[in-house]
Amino acid sequence: MEGSERLRVIQEYVPGKQVTLAHIIRNPKGDLCQKVGIDRAGAIGIMTITPGEGAIIAADIASKSSAVNVEFVDRFTGCVILTGEVASVENALSTAVNSLKDALGFFLPRSPLHNVCHGYRAVRCRQDNAVEGLKVAGR
Repeated sequence: MEGSERLRVIQEYVPGKQVTLAHIIRNPKGDLCQKVGIDRAGAIGIMTITPGEGAIIAADIASKSSAVNVEFVDRFTGCVILTGEVASVENALSTAVNSLKDALGFFLPRSPLHNVCHGYRAVRCRQDNAVEGLKVAGR
């Protein structure tokens, strides 16, 4: 940026209860794990929830439903990061998302990039970066 030019970013939250993102990274590469600050994992589960305090509830539900590690919870941004085996992370995210929706009335936006949300669909990226939908086992 030159001299007086500055980039200004404004982050705005809309009131409401929403699961903004629920995504699973299967078999992450070691360098990604290192950059995120976690040990090697079979899968990484990421959630973003509004309001941020919902992240605490989601982490509690997820950790009690499956054998996952809660790596990070931020009640200000609503971010939750889980690790574990692929099936455990899938089950933990699915249980947390469905519990937030069914018991607390959270909204789930429609998006093909959300794993385990919206009709229990999961998304997998192939090596050629194409995206293909998968039905989550048991659903």
